[in-house]
Amino acid sequence: MKDLDIPDGYAGLTFPWDGPPPAGEVTEVADGVLWARLPLPMALDHVNIYFLREADGWAMVDTGFDSRKSRDILSQLRRGPLGNLPITRLLVTHHHPDHVGMAGWLQSQGTELLTTRTAWLMARMLVLDEQEVPTPETLEYCRVWGMDADVLARRATERPFNFADMVSPLPVGFTRIQEGDRIALGGRDWTVARGDGHAAEHAVLFEVGGNLVLGGDQLLPGISPNLGLYPSEANADPVGDWLASCDRLAPLARPDQLILPGHKTPYLGLPTRLASLKQNHVTALNRLEAHIAEPRTGGECFAPLFKRRITDQIYGLAFFEAIAHLQHLYLTGRAIRETHDDGVWSFRAA
Repeated sequence: MKDLDIPDGYAGLTFPWDGPPPAGEVTEVADGVLWARLPLPMALDHVNIYFLREADGWAMVDTGFDSRKSRDILSQLRRGPLGNLPITRLLVTHHHPDHVGMAGWLQSQGTELLTTRTAWLMARMLVLDEQEVPTPETLEYCRVWGMDADVLARRATERPFNFADMVSPLPVGFTRIQEGDRIALGGRDWTVARGDGHAAEHAVLFEVGGNLVLGGDQLLPGISPNLGLYPSEANADPVGDWLASCDRLAPLARPDQLILPGHKTPYLGLPTRLASLKQNHVTALNRLEAHIAEPRTGGECFAPLFKRRITDQIYGLAFFEAIAHLQHLYLTGRAIRETHDDGVWSFRAA
């Protein structure tokens, strides 16, 4: 995650709660809807989870990492505000490990998993694809896009980010949801909409006849989710997908809707936020286009996109985000790609 849209990321929004619930406690954000948090071992140090009361237990939304601490806090929530009732269904908004981490563990206890087909396939594939060091294809991909040589050399010998380290194994079988579906969850009816860009086929649920929205990472306040271009789909356009999804979701947005996001704090003001989430990247693309008046590699394009120093901890996220924006300029004819003698690409404004 990054600060690409601050300081206007909170502009025009209303936050009904001053702060999040403490660990192991909940805040009731609507009748029968509870908000809790689980910790993450990174700069973005939390993920929001939600519980919706059902006749025979609770429906849960997203899971956090599969860690001892997360399991302990969830057990504390079950004994406390959940009243020892079972978690009967789990909605996973998208396949990222901080949202799907405990899904397999919960399924092993009889919880039904609801998610999109792409989210399930991606999560299950990535859990099974464990690597001790990056593959040669990944290293060559990073080299061609212009990753700093010292960073690349160091990453070549280190264990990469592995889903298997923080996501419990997913058994065969899930309940598919898809764009346009109408589903019942927590005694409420919901329409399933589709986000893209941050995660393929990201589920966003709008309450039918009500004002709740389960936004996942598609509708965050204050920050934009990472839009990365990765070697698994080298010809993708995540920035273009993001812009299109903002346009697709805009007609569903109303000022009175309470957005329950995957991170940060629930808020009101979705039409304003969707406009800023789109404009954030439009202006970033314009800054990047000006930056490549002289040819630049992907590793030389952090400055116009990020408003903080890029440290080793976030270098990877920044790099894949920068090349995603370069890719969009290239695919839309706003940049020309040139190949150096060593095979590394540079980009200049068309």
